[in-house]
Amino acid sequence: MLKQSLNFKLLQKLSPQQIQLMKLIQLPTQAFEQRIKQELEENPALDSGKEETDDFDDFQEDEYDEGTEKIEAEDINIDEYLSDDEIPNYKTQANNYSADDEDRQIPYAAGISFNQHLKNQLRTVRLTEQESIIAEFLVGSIDESGYLRREIVDVLDDLAFTQNIFTEEEEVVRMLNVVQQLDPAGVGAQSLKDCLLIQLRRKKETKDRLMAIAIMDQSFEHFAKKHYNKLLQKFDIDEVQLRDAISEIEKLNPKPGGSYVGANKIAEQIVPDFTIRIVEDELELVLNSRNAPELHVSREYNNMMLGYKNATKTSKSQKDAVQFIKQKLDAAKWFIEAIKQRQQTLLLNMNAIMQHQEAYFLSGDERKLKPMILKDIAEIIGMDVSTVSRVANSKYVATPYGTKLIKEFFSESMKNDQGEDVSTREIKKILETIIAEESKKKPLTDDKLAAELKDKGYPIARRTIAKYREQLDIPVARLRKKI
Repeated sequence: MLKQSLNFKLLQKLSPQQIQLMKLIQLPTQAFEQRIKQELEENPALDSGKEETDDFDDFQEDEYDEGTEKIEAEDINIDEYLSDDEIPNYKTQANNYSADDEDRQIPYAAGISFNQHLKNQLRTVRLTEQESIIAEFLVGSIDESGYLRREIVDVLDDLAFTQNIFTEEEEVVRMLNVVQQLDPAGVGAQSLKDCLLIQLRRKKETKDRLMAIAIMDQSFEHFAKKHYNKLLQKFDIDEVQLRDAISEIEKLNPKPGGSYVGANKIAEQIVPDFTIRIVEDELELVLNSRNAPELHVSREYNNMMLGYKNATKTSKSQKDAVQFIKQKLDAAKWFIEAIKQRQQTLLLNMNAIMQHQEAYFLSGDERKLKPMILKDIAEIIGMDVSTVSRVANSKYVATPYGTKLIKEFFSESMKNDQGEDVSTREIKKILETIIAEESKKKPLTDDKLAAELKDKGYPIARRTIAKYREQLDIPVARLRKKI
């Protein structure tokens, strides 16, 4: 049975302006600049740079004739947007920023890609037309690390379907050997073992290198798993000879493609959103001046209003134009106010983080980082956790100890043996130090690392040690072993 009824609901909804403000807050400096450029292009009522100080007629609400067909005062208050008597608040903001914050254009060197670099070398090799096509196809299949990660059978099929070349596996292998003679050494290998062997065989023969080739060729698995005792027994050598052979292998490049210094990638430049300085043992926080652009409402729109006001007759098109102007003026005014709110929010968040981690910023010692989660900062500044997250996840701060991602200062807390809360970052730093100082002949297992930390006052389970070790990208004890 169908029926109608009335229900009351209390809902919270963000206005479009609030949503856009949140989006502005999460933008880092470079993306924020692009957003400003986009707004300047889309809204003709918004201008950048210093505002001209030419004399313009002031408009007052009572100057509008309510008896005419002209726009009513409640529709648009021009003084709200353009006023020669009052200076807008955003213009009174002092930008005490360093000259280092200037937007300097960084030129990038033009270059060729890694694959093109290999193809250029192929032109110096005498090949038939078909051989040249096969060799270039193989080069085109090489990834950025310098490896050919495809089976020869798959290459044969692709040559037939895409290049209309029907050949035998032997010819493709022969062309692959040609490709493997190109620079950098090791390029075109199908496995790490082949890559290292290619590099070793390209070098001048010595006793140590011959032993290294034998180890790679006959006992790669033992070498990879660092079963040194098995290598000593199999090749009937002493520890010194094994150490010298391993030293030759460690000089090789497991990713030959990474050694190509070309301009195939645009260098990424991190622009810090904040700068923290130490001035007379006190911390000083500065917002990058590129986050405080000079924006104002276009004066041309003032002249448009003048023309409408002085017109003796008003047409429908003029009324539509005034409504369009009103929309653009509203958008321009809101955007300027949103930028001001963004600056205040960024400074408020970063200042709270700086004060909370004052001991670290004054010393640079990561062991002095206090436990800090998003909720801690949100409670201090009286904002939502999501706002703090937007600031922390995408912003960088330049410190005397390097440029850091702000979210790196956040960490969970754990209890030490005295019941005090300590940062997990502090524990990881101590763990890293213990591993760096261990004997590489007998690296400490996770159980022994847990015992070491317990002796230092940090009772942590073995599985937690394993988790922290993986986060620090430190291998297990067996793989840290050195002879």
